[in-house]
Amino acid sequence: MSAASYYAVLHYNGRDFAGWQRQARDRTAQGEFEAALERLTTIPVTVRAAGRTDAGVHATGQVVDFSLSKHWETGDLLRALRATTPADMWVAKVGEAPPGFHARRDATARRYRYVIGCDPAACSPFRHPYEWALGEQLDRSALEDSAAQLLHEHDFRAFAAVGQDKAHYQCRVAVAEWHARAAHEGFIFTIEADRFLHRMVRFLVGTMVDVARGRRSREDIARLLGGTSNHETSPPAPPHGLYLIGVRYPQLGEGLDS
Repeated sequence: MSAASYYAVLHYNGRDFAGWQRQARDRTAQGEFEAALERLTTIPVTVRAAGRTDAGVHATGQVVDFSLSKHWETGDLLRALRATTPADMWVAKVGEAPPGFHARRDATARRYRYVIGCDPAACSPFRHPYEWALGEQLDRSALEDSAAQLLHEHDFRAFAAVGQDKAHYQCRVAVAEWHARAAHEGFIFTIEADRFLHRMVRFLVGTMVDVARGRRSREDIARLLGGTSNHETSPPAPPHGLYLIGVRYPQLGEGLDS
C-alpha cells in the first residue's frame, strides 16, 4: 500500500523537554512523538512541525505533519498515538493531510500566549511552572499601550535572539492584546503574526513588563521597533510562561486555534 500523509495537533508540557527539535542526548518533544510513531510502525518516521519551541515552552496547538508507509484510519491512529505518547504529551487531533502539505511552510499565522502571575500565589508549585511568577502588580494601561504599538508590520530585529541569519526581520502582527486574569492574579498576553523570530515573544514580553514596572519609557517600544540589535532590549521573559496555542492553514480550514 502506498504511503499516506497526516497532520496532528499536539499539546505538551515543555517543563521536561529541551525544546521541540530532536537532539542526540536531550529529551525533546519531536523525539518523543517520533518514538511513538516508530513504536506503531516499527520504522523511523520524521516529523515536521509548524515551529520550534524552546526548552521549557509549552504547546496546546503545535501542528506537525508526517508520512506513514501504510494507510491508517485517522480515528485508529489518534487512539494509538494517545496510547503511546508520554504523559506530558497529548495528541488532540489527527487528520489526513492534503497533497504536498508542509506544517511549517504552509502556515499563514501562528498564535502564542504568555501568562504572568502578579499575586503571591503565583509562586504555588501548581502555578509557577506554567507562568512567570512575577509577584508584583503591573500598570495595565502601560501594557495595553505597548501591545498596541506592535500591530501591523514592523522590523523586529531588536526583539530576536542574536545570530539569526534571516533574509529579513519583518513580521506582520494581527493580534497583540493583554487581558487581566481573575482575582488580580496577573495578565495574559496573546499575539498572532504571520511569522516569529527566535525568542521574539519572550523579548517582547520582557520589554513590555519593564515598561509596566516603570523601568522603561512607553516610547521605548516604538524606538526599538526597527532597531538593528537587541542590545537595548530587556532580557527575555522566562520560557515556562509561553505557550504555542494555534496555527492557521487555509487548506485545513479554521478551528486549529486553541
